[in-house]
Amino acid sequence: MNYIETLQHPVIRRLSFIQLISYFGTWFSQVAIYSMLVSFHADAVTIAITAAMSMLPAVVLAPLIGIIIDKIAFKRLMLTLLLVEISMTLGFIFINSLEYIWILMILIFIRSSAASMLFSAQMSLFPKILKGKMLKNTNEIHSIIWSFTYAAGMAVGGMVTHYLGVDLAFSIDATLYIIAVLLLLGLKLSLEKVIYADSNWIMFIDGFKYLFKHKKLLHLILLHAAIGLTSFDALTTLLSDYQYKKLIAVPLAIGWMNATRALGLMIGPFFIGRVISKENLHYFFVLQGLAILLWSVLEFNFYYALFALFVTGFFITTLWSYTYLLIQEETESKYMGRVISYNDMFFMLSNIATALFIGYAAKWGMALEEITFILGLGFIATAGYYIWFKKSYLS
Repeated sequence: MNYIETLQHPVIRRLSFIQLISYFGTWFSQVAIYSMLVSFHADAVTIAITAAMSMLPAVVLAPLIGIIIDKIAFKRLMLTLLLVEISMTLGFIFINSLEYIWILMILIFIRSSAASMLFSAQMSLFPKILKGKMLKNTNEIHSIIWSFTYAAGMAVGGMVTHYLGVDLAFSIDATLYIIAVLLLLGLKLSLEKVIYADSNWIMFIDGFKYLFKHKKLLHLILLHAAIGLTSFDALTTLLSDYQYKKLIAVPLAIGWMNATRALGLMIGPFFIGRVISKENLHYFFVLQGLAILLWSVLEFNFYYALFALFVTGFFITTLWSYTYLLIQEETESKYMGRVISYNDMFFMLSNIATALFIGYAAKWGMALEEITFILGLGFIATAGYYIWFKKSYLS
């Protein structure tokens, strides 16, 4: 079964279109946010904290997100979340100086809360309606869409932000969310309604008990979280500001760096998805680490760095989607929403730790090349962790 056959499923097809439009808008405006921070002369720590703020909701709200996903009908929940994202995105337009950075962070937190819940809801829905190869393909399609929109959104967003300004970028983003809402209204989804008699508190406790009782599942979540070491937003912004701005405008540098990396993210699954397995997963963690090490060596030159970023992105999508699949297959259906949200919590916690490490390490004087090198070593260490996990749980 190939991707085209998978997309013939009416629910997957429509949700994929919604993802395509909404994700494009998100990355489109992401360039505008970071370009706006640079124009305000924000320091490295402020940029890193802003990056972390977009990931924080998945950490602090994970228990609540899981319960909401398990209890509220998918379509109604998704509609509410898209409307929240529209409102917050329009709010970005009113930020015009560093004095209001705290308002920007609140808006980002709320929008990211909605986006995080929406993502977890979708990833919880898929294993309820799909199995086996269909589920694997759907995860990979989701990752490819994310990668494509990341590339296209960053590239186009960089050009629009540079030539037309941040306000127009935010307005276009909100418009795209509105189109996603219209597509959602036509979604036909039939699911057996599950009645949860327990209180929210009991569901909260029961979810964590289930997670910590299943050690194999917990290790899979930690392995998936390691991919958060590729949270490069703060790093690419600092490289654009510190090293490349004499060569190319900061918004264009941010856009093209992220777009080139995302091109690798999009192409990689077509090659790696066919061969990756539980038996060879550790090799791909090593290859990801080596790709980041290559980037650290080539960062001195913008064009060499673009090549290295493409290689860096080549392995990430498949690592993300395959480790996610292992978690979905290991989880019972009635716990799916909570486990997926807990998984996203660990993953985003890894992203936040990476963003803050980049910001504070740069502030304390560590070279950006050295910071990148350390992130690459993290993946090689993760490969060792997986080898131990495979011997302990898969043999």
